[in-house]
Amino acid sequence: MAAATGLTRATVSALVDDLVTGALLTEREPAPRTGAGRPAVGLVVAPDGPAGLGLEINVDYRGACVVDLAGTIRHRLVEPGDQRLQDPQTVLEGLGRLAARARALAEADGLTVAGAVLAVPGLVAADGVVRIAPNLGWQDVTVGDLPDGLAMTVDNEANLAALGERDLGELPHDFVYVSGEIGIGAGIVLGGALYRGSRGWSGEIGHIPIHSDGPACRCGARGCLEQYAGQEAVLRAAGVDTVGALARAATAGKPDALAALTAAGAALGMAVATVVNLLDVRTIVLGGSYASLLPWLREGIAAEAGRRVLTAAWSPVQLRAATLGPDAAMLGAAGSVLRGVLDDPAAWLARRP
Repeated sequence: MAAATGLTRATVSALVDDLVTGALLTEREPAPRTGAGRPAVGLVVAPDGPAGLGLEINVDYRGACVVDLAGTIRHRLVEPGDQRLQDPQTVLEGLGRLAARARALAEADGLTVAGAVLAVPGLVAADGVVRIAPNLGWQDVTVGDLPDGLAMTVDNEANLAALGERDLGELPHDFVYVSGEIGIGAGIVLGGALYRGSRGWSGEIGHIPIHSDGPACRCGARGCLEQYAGQEAVLRAAGVDTVGALARAATAGKPDALAALTAAGAALGMAVATVVNLLDVRTIVLGGSYASLLPWLREGIAAEAGRRVLTAAWSPVQLRAATLGPDAAMLGAAGSVLRGVLDDPAAWLARRP
């Protein structure tokens, strides 16, 4: 570490001592000696120090997860249920109880929750107010901190999922993450950084128009992508109730399931082509329910993108399934807490209990 940083061994030793005392690093047995001198002590991030609390409110569930500094998921709690049937305050109170359970489990493990981030499927202002979440029926909802006083920030679920996928280090510096749930959102990563737009509201791919005279959308427009490729629309067209049932029906070759997925793939391909033509990205990551359904969506997406993307002939769009699965937003939320600790460890040490 001294050689890599250009600092003296004494300075590095003092800094490491602070980080070990603050539960950010832990020592491990030195590697076997290969030469003269005292073997160096190994260091790894501490799995029993600060942890991130990732929270999510989506249309049909709310969830919480605890992730430690080493990236291990320590606890995961999910409560299914249609969040549209309750007013926002009731939903947030339920989330507070779920967060308290997750925090208690973390503290029982000896972890210190460093903060909480909430993922929501909507437009979030810089002050944390959810301006609009059409699929939840929310407008101008102030979230605030958790009831136990833990500070909580709020962000769009597709943005957080994109950050979670980015941090795995397996994607190029430019990609668009498309979240396929009841609503459809996108997280745009350019040059390795999340692109938020001038007001922080980028990525509303679900409201790209597919047919101007199509079905009415919850956003107030007509013919939006969500009305053709959103989870509820696809399940309804396939005549099944769940994504798992849809996958099983498609595997069995059921005509209704295959037709529904073909139509959804074509609609997605139109929207993806618009995004690629505009942003000049090559890689599209399909998350949420799209990740498991990609084998049946791929052909329709690729066909439409091949027809509509100007550069497709020599640079075809690359389609990839998300790695983090349906928990991507929660994991990205927890990861954003931990990134704050790693980016400024001195601040964490100063406020550590």
